Amino acid sequence: MSKNSGILVKTQVEIKKMAEGGSKLAEIKSKLKKAVKVGVNAADIEKLATKLIEKSGGVSSFKMVPGYKWSTCININEGVVHGIPRPEVVFREGDLVSVDVGLYYKGFHTDTSFSIGLSGEEETSKFLGAGRAALRKAVREVRPGKRIYDISSVIENTLEENNLSPIKALVGHGIGRALHEEPQIPCFVSGERAQSPEISLGAVLAIEVMYSRGRGDVVMEADGWTISTGDGKIAALFEETVATTKEGPLVLT
Repeated sequence: MSKNSGILVKTQVEIKKMAEGGSKLAEIKSKLKKAVKVGVNAADIEKLATKLIEKSGGVSSFKMVPGYKWSTCININEGVVHGIPRPEVVFREGDLVSVDVGLYYKGFHTDTSFSIGLSGEEETSKFLGAGRAALRKAVREVRPGKRIYDISSVIENTLEENNLSPIKALVGHGIGRALHEEPQIPCFVSGERAQSPEISLGAVLAIEVMYSRGRGDVVMEADGWTISTGDGKIAALFEETVATTKEGPLVLT
């Protein structure tokens, strides 16, 4: 890997390894999505994720984070990120459930997240649809010559068009041999575009769309890990690991 504008750039061989791990993580994510149902608890999803990660031949990225002992982060409703998957967190009708999971495979990390509404409410569907749309638009910006500013801008604009607030205390990140690499990728515009890191061929980014229906401020819960909205409004997150290639943005997860 080489470094350019604060972004670690991967070789084609390294991106191929990340694509292998990303494909395995995408399969794990798909199975976890299907398992999130009313009556299931967060520990059930954690056990399934751990089993699937072991079966994949990889290692849990999150268990490599000092002090964190779980394969997933699971949040409901006002929870934003880093929720501990406890058995007492039982999914109920109307809940919004977010699951974050990472895989370390052949020396490289990939990272992905999804949110699901356990109701057929149109309002919840629109809320989640806005986050998915923001992520789709953000992925299109992962091209040589673009800047991190461009990713942040399309996320912020898409959320605000839907009267939603980006979470400003948290960011997406570069990813590779380390789970969290430079650059930071905010869900909102910060500073001047010309001062933002330029995206080069070979950059791999974990783009996270984190947002809420309320003000977008957050608080740390008593467990020292779970971050929730300060006003108790619902939140969601969507994340993909994306590589910059000659053919355009390549979603690895």
